[in-house]
Amino acid sequence: MGVVSELFTADRVAVVGATPREGSIGRAITRNLLDDFEGEVVPVNPNYDEVLGLTAVGDVDDADADLAVVVVPPSIVIDAIESCGKAGVRNVVVITAGFGEAGADGAQRERRLQEIATEYGLNLVGPNSLGIMSTPSGMNATFGPENAIPGGLSFMSQSGAFITAVLDWANDQGIGFKDVVSLGNKAVLDETDFLRTWGDDDETDVVIGYLEGIEEGREFIDTAREVTNDTPVVLVKSGRTSAGAQAASSHTGTLAGSDRAYEAGLDQAGVLRAESVQELFDYAGVLAGQPLPETADVAVITNAGGPGVMATDAIGDSDLSMAAFTPETTDRLKESMPEEANIHNPVDIIGDADIDRFREALEIVLADDNVGSALVLSAPTAVLSFDDLAEAAADVQADTGLPIATCLMGGDDARAAGRELQEYGIPSYFDPARAVSSLDALARYKRITEREYEASTEFDVDRERAREILGAVRGRDDNRLGVEAMGLLDAYGIPIPDGDIVNSPDTAESVARDIEGPVVMKIVSPDILHKSDIGGVAVGVEDEAVADTYEDLVTRARNYQPDADLLGVQVQEMVDLEDGIETIVGMNRDPQFGPLLMFGLGGIFVEVLEDTAFRVAPVAESEAREMTEEVKTAPLLRGARGRDPVDVDGIVETVQRLSQLVTDFPAILELDINPLVALPEATGDADDEQQTTGVTAVDIALTVDPEQLEAEHND
Repeated sequence: MGVVSELFTADRVAVVGATPREGSIGRAITRNLLDDFEGEVVPVNPNYDEVLGLTAVGDVDDADADLAVVVVPPSIVIDAIESCGKAGVRNVVVITAGFGEAGADGAQRERRLQEIATEYGLNLVGPNSLGIMSTPSGMNATFGPENAIPGGLSFMSQSGAFITAVLDWANDQGIGFKDVVSLGNKAVLDETDFLRTWGDDDETDVVIGYLEGIEEGREFIDTAREVTNDTPVVLVKSGRTSAGAQAASSHTGTLAGSDRAYEAGLDQAGVLRAESVQELFDYAGVLAGQPLPETADVAVITNAGGPGVMATDAIGDSDLSMAAFTPETTDRLKESMPEEANIHNPVDIIGDADIDRFREALEIVLADDNVGSALVLSAPTAVLSFDDLAEAAADVQADTGLPIATCLMGGDDARAAGRELQEYGIPSYFDPARAVSSLDALARYKRITEREYEASTEFDVDRERAREILGAVRGRDDNRLGVEAMGLLDAYGIPIPDGDIVNSPDTAESVARDIEGPVVMKIVSPDILHKSDIGGVAVGVEDEAVADTYEDLVTRARNYQPDADLLGVQVQEMVDLEDGIETIVGMNRDPQFGPLLMFGLGGIFVEVLEDTAFRVAPVAESEAREMTEEVKTAPLLRGARGRDPVDVDGIVETVQRLSQLVTDFPAILELDINPLVALPEATGDADDEQQTTGVTAVDIALTVDPEQLEAEHND
């Protein structure tokens, strides 16, 4: 590929398949380009001498174009694209459908398209695309009904229909765009390419988008982290349900769903996720027009008590907080406001407030160093003009440099004033909750710009031993491993109890004698997932009972499932669960983002409470620690209701080591350590041998792709 930004800076555009036929897409694209494009348009069609008054050429080689828009039938698209490559046209937009979305034949055409694009280094959008726009040159290379108006938003969408609907609405609202691209099938260029391009574009204030999926999740995260240092990114990602997610057999897979990876990945990328089209443009508008706040503390100035309370409630539901005024601010408000006014936040200057009172209150409040941003909220009255209030808000915002949002709760007058405010970059809403949500987006983006992304820790591990253990799935009918793979964790430095898997009562007794105190014994079988449900686990077994317990466990397993593949019985050191807390650390491999790590409360409660945190691997130490802090049960880890705090550092390190394991071995599809028992932190004399601290992985279950494992080994 060349420089992707060249797609939007073309001086000469060839429409391959241009036609004068009414109702055709080729005509619509040619007409749209003729209407506003400052450059030259060249129709390419051997069947016509001219199209819409333009001289047509028979081949793209004769067009001397720097951008080709291809809108020919699917059967000849490949030939047309190859002609573009041979002619030196490096920027191509394929409008034609009938590729990967249209069955086996279409998928084969799409693969060939990709091969040609690679061979000639094409910047190729589509296929199955509405087209692209760039307002600086007036270029509308789409078959949509209207062009965008100029502005600072750059917009990508997987849905062409979504673009036409949004542009129709945005034009009515006076919202402008720099570049617009319909991604189509993303056969060559995808969302990451455009994100990278617009991140380097000084004319793009905010990147917005509608995505149904992300092609290369980790690349997207790494690119977005760089872009969002300077340019906000706001996305609507559709498909929140777990329908369509890969089948999952582990706890982690069951809980992950299709949207968990996107939620985690977008957050790690520094992307603001909007829940609706309204939120998308609310966030984009405030991010494009307002400065970032120094703090998350908001002041509310209103002439209406009820809406002021609504705004206060909305702030309480957000990550913002109500600003606490300094004594100087409250003294100034007391001197200048009526006696009936509320001089504390929210500031209610009461219903008879004129523009002078509003302006003075706003100036006093925004002069307070404790105030990071302000919400100006007004109901209509006979003594106040919304136009005057808009002018006052703009003046004070310009003087102070602090972000302001307004809530003008009226009809036509409020809308007119809102358009005036929009010219100053100040957003205006009818609903206080929307105003608060937008200020919250500003504060969230401020935190994003302050993030420092650490590299993940590389631990000294035994990869060859791990590979050998994973290789146990080769030649088996089942690709799941259980406690027989505990050595995998040991190879990656994750503590496990002493013990072994045995195949006879005598061997069980021998292993048990080498372990101090009573032991735990468990059936080992890939066919019996929930061992405790069938009595396949025995706890606190003394040495003299080990042999009989072995026979009992095997009998129960045979009675439960006669054809089960019994690998033996695990004899394991007991871990003190009384003083510890059972947690779970797991991974499910997402099709787009790769390994999705999970942390939460473990044992039998994991699927009941669903109190979990997710991150896309690899994770840094800070990200692993955040996972332990996000769960609602975090206070239990740190010592709640008289309990001793557990070794959180040990959990954090385990998450990092698991992150390295599943990154090193893409063949691991799912993995659960459940429970990972976190024991109390050591206190007192460090030489006291009775002190027990740290974490211990008691059980493991994982699923391995044997073919992928073989491919990794050969590589």
